[in-house]
Amino acid sequence: MSEARIGRVVVASIHQALADHIPLRLDFYENYLRPMRLREGRIGTASFLAALSFLRREDGAWTPVMTKAGRSAADWEFANLSRLRRAWYRRLPAGWRLRLLLGMARDLVAQTSPTTRAKTAVTSVGAVIDIHHSPFCEVRDTSALPLCGFYSAAFDRLAELLLIDGNAVAIGCRAMGRPFCRWELQTVAPVPPARADVAPPQ
Repeated sequence: MSEARIGRVVVASIHQALADHIPLRLDFYENYLRPMRLREGRIGTASFLAALSFLRREDGAWTPVMTKAGRSAADWEFANLSRLRRAWYRRLPAGWRLRLLLGMARDLVAQTSPTTRAKTAVTSVGAVIDIHHSPFCEVRDTSALPLCGFYSAAFDRLAELLLIDGNAVAIGCRAMGRPFCRWELQTVAPVPPARADVAPPQ
């Protein structure tokens, strides 16, 4: 059986963030995030987890690298939409835009690894996003802080791109001993119900 692979967008965004924040260490991480395999989408889970393990030991590097990577991944996902669709999404009512954000979040999470999945629900304050089997939170020892900042940054950036005034707050993390990672996407204004009479552009 072949090894499970990590999604190309996820690996590429982390590779770019490493180049931006710790360029002198990039050659070391390319032993695990091999550029040729990256382009072909052939980065295995073991190599990816090894790179994350070393990154957690880099003094002060984890948070800025994960933040940059998450935002870049969200930018690339949004840029893959047509210009017409991007403009149309931004004109939708708030309830529709929030649900579109959750759909894009689920798609991005599913690209992380074959076993990683997100479950989402709209709430009175915004939305809840649960992520199961996040590879960012695969640790032997319990962490004092959440390690899934990649997703927080990606969700925040998707909110910006869809003109949603809010932010993602981590309220549980598997690395901290929880069964899964959870965020509340807190919006500034209450989210009205989504309209059902708006058709997408063809």
